[in-house]
Amino acid sequence: MIPQKKICSIGVWDETIPGILFDEKGISNYYRLMENLMEAYPRGEKGLEIWKGFVKKMIDAGAGKPYDCIIGVSGGTDSSYLLWLAKEYGLRPLAVNLDNGWGSDISVKNIKKMTNALNIDLITYVIDYEELKDLNRCYMNSGLPWVDIPTDLAIKAVLYKIASKEGIKFILRGNDFRSEGTQPREWTYGDGRQLEHIHKKFGKVRLKSFPNYRIRNLLYYSLVKKIKSVYPFYYLDYTKKEAQKFLIEKFGWEYYGGHHYENLFTRFVISYWLYEKFGIDKRIISFSAQVGSGEMSRNDALKLLEKKPYDENEKQHFLDYVLKKLDFTNEEFEIILKSKNNSFTDYPSDYRFIDRLIYFSGPILKKVFLHKPQSLFQAEIRKSVEFI
Repeated sequence: MIPQKKICSIGVWDETIPGILFDEKGISNYYRLMENLMEAYPRGEKGLEIWKGFVKKMIDAGAGKPYDCIIGVSGGTDSSYLLWLAKEYGLRPLAVNLDNGWGSDISVKNIKKMTNALNIDLITYVIDYEELKDLNRCYMNSGLPWVDIPTDLAIKAVLYKIASKEGIKFILRGNDFRSEGTQPREWTYGDGRQLEHIHKKFGKVRLKSFPNYRIRNLLYYSLVKKIKSVYPFYYLDYTKKEAQKFLIEKFGWEYYGGHHYENLFTRFVISYWLYEKFGIDKRIISFSAQVGSGEMSRNDALKLLEKKPYDENEKQHFLDYVLKKLDFTNEEFEIILKSKNNSFTDYPSDYRFIDRLIYFSGPILKKVFLHKPQSLFQAEIRKSVEFI
């Protein structure tokens, strides 16, 4: 008889998650982390007051300039709703879309619908696809789980670069830990130094224009240029389902089928690559967060997790599309799938430096971030003896 996995008694965090621990009541340290985050970032009247305080700061900083803030848009729920929210509170956002060659037709239409309807200026930054394709291939050959790191880093680099150029001091971000959760670093960590090493080892195309993002970029833009990030959904009453309903009814916005599925490569990574090669089901994290915040019932989450994260009927057609776009044959891809799985710790990175910064440099972090980073909460959980 196969022993059942231990599952958090509140959410659906389970033993497949690295570093998970349970207390005598079966409550996981991931739920405790979420509790800490919800206490640090309150919603309701208090959250609204904090958000309005940020709005005033943005308007004051943007006085005499064309824009108060910058928003990275993908055509997805969070960034689309964020555009409306910014305008609703009297802000003048600049929308920036990173075109990595993998955007779905629906996402492109959504971006145009939202920016046109709200009269928001849009900058589309196009990455050289041959360079990005080479990086995507490099990461897959490296055997790392989160192979979408190149796009993640490029988005950060481009937002800071354009904000600096336009004299914008605030980046509005659509992250929401109450619906997305907090990912274990073993699943998703990556940085610019590691990207350079992985490309040097596996790459074939010279990177001439790819906008990499190193820790020095963060420190420069945050400390010297004083550009800060604001997370409105940490403070405002927000759920994806309600946001989607609103966007559809008001703007004719279209849903694209799943979390981050507006980008086809990200969809492949989340629904197939992580699940089939590493046994990682990222829905455990997002569903748990939604259970913990009251957006979903625990029973519904457990039932959904009984099914695979991808549709068996569409799998082969979608895989064929992805592999053709990456110039992989089916045979090459099968070899990669069966090759050794690696961790981010197997390649050089800035992780140790960042980890020490998080542990020992609280005063510096307060200057870099307006909000206490989730990673700092995670560090506190790891240092806690409550679950040891």
